[in-house]
Amino acid sequence: MKLWQKNTNVQKEIEQFTVGRDPEFDLQLAAFDVLGSLAHTRMLEQVGLLDKADLNALQQEMKNIYQCIMAGDFEIEPGVEDVHSQVELELTRKLGEAGKKIHSGRSRNDQVLVDLKLYLRHELQEIVGEVKTLFDVLQAQSERHKDKLLPGYTHLQVAMPSSFGLWFGAYAESLVDDVLLLQAAYKVTDKNPLGSAAGYGSSFPLNRQMTTDLLGFETMNYNVVYAQMGRGKTERIVSTAIASVAAALARMAMDLCLYMSQNFAFVSLPDHLTTGSSIMPHKKNPDVFEIMRGKCNKLQALPTEISMLLINLPSGYHRELQLLKESLFPAFTELKDCLQMMTFMLPQLQVRDQIMEEEKYKYAFSVDSVNAEVLAGMPFRDAYKVVGERIEQGTFTIPASVTHTHEGSIGNLCNKEIARLMEETIAGFNFGRANKAIEELVK
Repeated sequence: MKLWQKNTNVQKEIEQFTVGRDPEFDLQLAAFDVLGSLAHTRMLEQVGLLDKADLNALQQEMKNIYQCIMAGDFEIEPGVEDVHSQVELELTRKLGEAGKKIHSGRSRNDQVLVDLKLYLRHELQEIVGEVKTLFDVLQAQSERHKDKLLPGYTHLQVAMPSSFGLWFGAYAESLVDDVLLLQAAYKVTDKNPLGSAAGYGSSFPLNRQMTTDLLGFETMNYNVVYAQMGRGKTERIVSTAIASVAAALARMAMDLCLYMSQNFAFVSLPDHLTTGSSIMPHKKNPDVFEIMRGKCNKLQALPTEISMLLINLPSGYHRELQLLKESLFPAFTELKDCLQMMTFMLPQLQVRDQIMEEEKYKYAFSVDSVNAEVLAGMPFRDAYKVVGERIEQGTFTIPASVTHTHEGSIGNLCNKEIARLMEETIAGFNFGRANKAIEELVK
């Protein structure tokens, strides 16, 4: 079954090539397709395009299909082109003529647009939840290890004292900015395209505000041409936010690969969380972090991949837009897997203490020595020269203590302030509005 088919059969090879993997990815849109139709049919009845009896029958049967989808018992039959066709086919089998009425006032173009918006909104909420869980772990580890010093590096050369508290806390605050990008992607996604039809509106007296409210969207894509042009642009913006989170994970994974190497030996993992070598019995490899680094580096290429699919497309719908699903849908799974694995691994890190007492790190304290001289009254440039001469002459000694107290430094991590920033950012999503609307729609 095809919603567009009339009396001509398309050659098999053409159908296979153009449909491609759409049925596979459409299964992930099935629940959201039903949600869109639940709202659309209620609107059709409100504007006089569907009678009350047909609406009640359609609503009940679509809720049955929704429960079937949620239970994992829904499938797209062989020969049925997509999820939209399958849902309409099942409604027509059960309800006859009423099932044929649900497509009034819409096109597959705006139908898939609203499915995608609902899907992306749902996935972004899940990603934010996973990021917040990792954020909490990072903050807990920052507090737990705040007094353990760690060498800081510039140019991969020993630079100044840092701490595990600073290191864990840095990635926690990094995630706050990543959530801001996720919020921007969510706000672009949280706009209703339903009613734009094939991209040029409809002669039916549609009530687009009604479907916007029923589906819990913050607002709508008002201009119907732009609603269609938003296909691809929305995915590119979402992919940019995904790539930003992935970049933080990849960098953290790289740090951990370095820190676990024998040349650093700052952290280690229990044996059961590492792998070995087939010929070197001493090996404890950080395979989890290496695979995570690779997966997240691939995710950082996603915005470019999506951009190249969209390059030089004029306005209006084009069939290659369906390929966006093949790029974007698996990315959510990959990112969630990496977030969950990092959340699992970090509490099990074994952090080494007293690292900075090793002779090779003594010059990391040179800046503290310069600052001590300045605090005693010496001009900074003179103090810099004096400490430099001590280093050259081999007479430099490590200061008795490290006193970094300003905001965000070793002795003042500001974790509570960073937690407040995260809470405020997450509150800006207003997930409750969308969740409540969906609950009302399916109950």
